[in-house]
Amino acid sequence: MSAPTQRMHYEEQMGRIVYVHGDFVPEEQARIGLFDRGFLFGDAVYEVTAVIEGRMVDNDLHLARLERSLKALGIPLPQSLAQIVEVQSQLIARNALHEGAVYLQVSRGEADRDFLYSENMTPKLIGFTQAKTMVGTKTQRDGISVDLAADPRWQRRDIKTTMLLGQVMAKQAARARGFDDVWLVEDGLVTEGASSTAYVVTADGRILTRAASQATLPGCTQRALARLCAMHDVRIEERAFTPQEAQGAAEAFQTSATSLVMPVVRIADRVIGDGKPGPITRRLQALYLEAAGVPA
Repeated sequence: MSAPTQRMHYEEQMGRIVYVHGDFVPEEQARIGLFDRGFLFGDAVYEVTAVIEGRMVDNDLHLARLERSLKALGIPLPQSLAQIVEVQSQLIARNALHEGAVYLQVSRGEADRDFLYSENMTPKLIGFTQAKTMVGTKTQRDGISVDLAADPRWQRRDIKTTMLLGQVMAKQAARARGFDDVWLVEDGLVTEGASSTAYVVTADGRILTRAASQATLPGCTQRALARLCAMHDVRIEERAFTPQEAQGAAEAFQTSATSLVMPVVRIADRVIGDGKPGPITRRLQALYLEAAGVPA
């Protein structure tokens, strides 16, 4: 039995320990309040950090984005960043997590239901782990198919809120149509994946992805990959691209904390390249795993 499988078996047998408002408790005992604004309004933000070989990947970027999202909504940090890191580390240790992800969510707090909120609310922090195979999956080897769908989300996509119903519906529709995932389109341009950053590689080897704006979420894996590309003289051009450009690309891929660098081999009804992950995508996969400390 592989190490990730052993850890998942451990979680299933022993039950997870989760973090709720200052306490580590078995998941069966975890409770949030009926009047938590995250539950009632989606008035909350979240982050997901990959864990590989028992270590968090790009966590500094995730915590920086958590702080930025909270600031954009006027929610104070529930604890110092150092204390939040300790919560994450304790969750990983208490659940013996070798490979998977650690999830954090901060809501504005609890109060009787009202669209308006008081300025002195106490934010609530919860966290849990999820055991999952992150490296060497079939989809990372062979690539995935993505559908194209109109972007149904609100205008502040740069804030990582828990309001994910648009993404849920788009992913569910894509799955029903036989696709693995979905890229979203607005005003004739691809914005991003429903839970990922979208990239294409042109015939002359240029990597295209959208620049940061309120139209997309600034991806942490995206930022980490950009740093690696700069270090290895791989050029990424930040500009929007059309669905037609995407379908005519030499290669395509997407990035996220839980899928790392994921090849895309079909977009809607068009096969990309020869239907296999291309050499640039393969190089970026290798660079990212090397930076994450995964043995070759």
